[in-house]
Amino acid sequence: MRFGTREIIFFIVLMAVPIASFFYYFKPNNERINNARDEIQVKQAQLNRLEAITDRLDDLGLAIANGRESISLIEQKLPDEEGVDDILEQIWQSAKRNKQTVKSIKSKSKVPAAMFMELPLDMVMEGNFDGFYQFILELEKLPRITRVHNLSVARVSSTTSGSSSDEVPPGTARAEFTLSIYYESRTVAAAN
Repeated sequence: MRFGTREIIFFIVLMAVPIASFFYYFKPNNERINNARDEIQVKQAQLNRLEAITDRLDDLGLAIANGRESISLIEQKLPDEEGVDDILEQIWQSAKRNKQTVKSIKSKSKVPAAMFMELPLDMVMEGNFDGFYQFILELEKLPRITRVHNLSVARVSSTTSGSSSDEVPPGTARAEFTLSIYYESRTVAAAN
């Protein structure tokens, strides 16, 4: 079989059609398909993130509800200004029950603290150390929010009334501390 010019031209044209269709049709289509796949992957990733966020919305709602309950519990532990006297009475009774002698209570000025007020009291007590320890434990169990700070405890070897010849029982201690009582003030609550 002989190949002439006509057959060679026909063969070249026949080969040019698939090559031209590759460059002008198949290659651009493949690029569009790859771009579409990339867009699909990006959008699927965004959908996955949105799904994770919507799953957390239920958790977020639960966390908000728990936070509101916690705030409510704390507010229940904050008495109003008139309730401070009741707390002082409870503290006084606890000291008496644990055989502590309250030597002095000095009220400092009230301090605003966020949405409540703090009433610091400088206290000096004397008595058996074990009784003081029980007093602190009872203070911790009070249903109201209090704080003890600037605490110093020292052993007492004689009475502080001036006579050094009066002996005190062993284990007697003198405690000096600041007791802060937190309460809800009408003026602070009205401002919020």
